[in-house]
Amino acid sequence: MAAQSRTRDGDRPYRVALVAFPGIRAFDVSVITEVWGADRTDRGVPAFELRRVATDKTTPVPMRGGLTLLPDRSLTWLSRADLVLIPGLDDHLTPAPAPVLDALRRAHARGTTLAALCGGAFTLAQAGLLDGRRAITHWNLADLLRAHHPHVTVVPDALFIEDDNIWTAAGTAAGIDLCLHLVRQAHGAETAATIARSMVTAPFRTGTQAQFIEHPTPRADRDADTLAAVREHALRHLHEPLTVADLAAHAGMSARTFARHFTAATGTTPLRWLLDQRMAAAQKLLERTDLPMPEVARRAGFGSEVTMRQHFASRLATSPRAYRTAFSAAPVSGTAGSNPIAR
Repeated sequence: MAAQSRTRDGDRPYRVALVAFPGIRAFDVSVITEVWGADRTDRGVPAFELRRVATDKTTPVPMRGGLTLLPDRSLTWLSRADLVLIPGLDDHLTPAPAPVLDALRRAHARGTTLAALCGGAFTLAQAGLLDGRRAITHWNLADLLRAHHPHVTVVPDALFIEDDNIWTAAGTAAGIDLCLHLVRQAHGAETAATIARSMVTAPFRTGTQAQFIEHPTPRADRDADTLAAVREHALRHLHEPLTVADLAAHAGMSARTFARHFTAATGTTPLRWLLDQRMAAAQKLLERTDLPMPEVARRAGFGSEVTMRQHFASRLATSPRAYRTAFSAAPVSGTAGSNPIAR
């Protein structure tokens, strides 16, 4: 999906709807509220308008553990939303109210972005919105989703994916990943990083949920320590022409052994991880500095502006220049500061 402008109809807040009905998970509600409901405008984060939307805004929505959620808008507010979020469910086969399913269908038909956390994919599937589309849920629920919704193409191991402006995420913490990614899409990497810092979580995680399925062994623990040191080394030297062979040598492994252990530990390949870090560095430089494009490419480790432009096109469906126009803050000198990425 192409990077979007951080503005909507002038300076109005970005409107986010949390769809509430009995059986939604309190954890997912908390994640959505923490990301989109806190006022961080004093730290440069744009204003968000988060609304809790339900069939009846006067009736508290029960959740597990004796918790309730008081809606503040009815389903008609979805027509005003920029983003509609569907929490997961305590019972993943909980039928959503028919008015909720109808409202989700109308929102998608209008072109509104829909995003489901964890078992929220089952709600989208009930609405028929995932038929013929790719979707993800918690790895332990994938077979259940396939069994009850055979027309859905269930992806086994992603953290989150998008198909036709519908996002789905894997279990629990992957909902945080998806919410931060949606912030990044709409408002830029620096905004997402600011929110992540306030939540004391990573701005983004690489890999797939396959890394969480198997229990680690003592050998895996030792590998993890080594690989963590390698990743730290790579981030300090991102501006250099690092290769997978360079990282393997730093780990004291053959390239093949290193790639195998790295993928098992992180759920992604060394090359994919390295490209992810270079993209993140380039986005930060485009947002924070007025450095010329060749210098951004060099400092992010792409080597050339052409290579960087190719990766922006394939990853973000936009160009570095268009990304800077959409997401840059007030220009600052590219020669000042102590950001190690920019050195």
